[in-house]
Amino acid sequence: MASLILPGMAALVSRNAAAENAPEQSTIGLKYGSYKDSQPGFDRIKVSTPQMYAQVPIAGVWSIEGSASGDSVSGASSYWHTERSSASQMSDYRKAADLKVTRYFSRAAVSASVAYSTEHDYISRAIGLEGRWSSADNNRTWTIGYGLSRDRIDNTSNGTNTAIDQHKRTHEFMAGVTQVLTANDIAQLNLTRSIGAGYYDDPYKTLDQRPDQRNAWIALARLNHYVGQFDAALRGNYRYYTDTFGIRSHTVGIEWEQPFGRWSITPGARYYSQSAANFYLDPVLDATGQYDVGATLASGVGMTGPHSFDARLGAFGAATLSGKISCRVTPATVIDAKFEAYRQAAGLHAGTTGSPNLDPLRANFLQLGLTHRF
Repeated sequence: MASLILPGMAALVSRNAAAENAPEQSTIGLKYGSYKDSQPGFDRIKVSTPQMYAQVPIAGVWSIEGSASGDSVSGASSYWHTERSSASQMSDYRKAADLKVTRYFSRAAVSASVAYSTEHDYISRAIGLEGRWSSADNNRTWTIGYGLSRDRIDNTSNGTNTAIDQHKRTHEFMAGVTQVLTANDIAQLNLTRSIGAGYYDDPYKTLDQRPDQRNAWIALARLNHYVGQFDAALRGNYRYYTDTFGIRSHTVGIEWEQPFGRWSITPGARYYSQSAANFYLDPVLDATGQYDVGATLASGVGMTGPHSFDARLGAFGAATLSGKISCRVTPATVIDAKFEAYRQAAGLHAGTTGSPNLDPLRANFLQLGLTHRF
């Protein structure tokens, strides 16, 4: 669900539509998120996430902003395709924080950020730099950014593959342009290059060996349109992703924001489809077409080179329906609630039926928030 947030650049995502103007007020935000997914007859992961965000302007030309969150994760995950007997119970707590400093100029802004997250077997550190500047008429804004993340993996449990003091490093370069097209339309195009090297195996899965490099291209296009007849906003986006694992994905999203006085509602929909990784192994089926655990594992024993049975690397599609409602209870205070219903299945893959014998997955996400400016 965070596929649009890139390592090292998470803290650079603009929370202010007027990015080149220093904020005039301080902002504090509190949010709580709850996530749960399941497969037929199998409840999997539950996550609860409280989060706090704050932004403070300084001397009219600086701002400091940061966020902190804690994810409580529990549940079970399957080792191979749709097999249940090998599912492992897990419980973890992830802590994350980021800090960003921005210097504003007349038609430009420069930001620097740091981010850190930790859980029992994974530590991630990231830095980011971003510059943006506008044309003389303020109708066009260019953006460039750089992010670096360094991760450490320490699997000290009884996982199948031991990973002690393993490391991964990712460099990301982003360039983008935002253009005012008409009085009612604004468009944005971002292009990101990600270059990663290090440990990509999943130490909790059997027979999982992945390449030690993963490079990707990501193109993101957005279009916002003001619908004067309804005093509403129509927003659409498209994202294309391709990497050296062989995965190709397409994401299309649309939402409509409709205000009603102090209230506003925002229904939305998103569709996602990805191809399988080059080294993903399909399951072996028996004569009746059922999943054969022994034959599937035997097909991977002794195999050299990259290989994985991880269903997340298979070909599938997904659809998400969302709805958000917000209320401005005072001129400075807004409360909101957002719900997303997600469904993933091989049959939703664009053009073909996707990888065989993958159980569908359903997930629900609820977020409650409060934002106050002073």
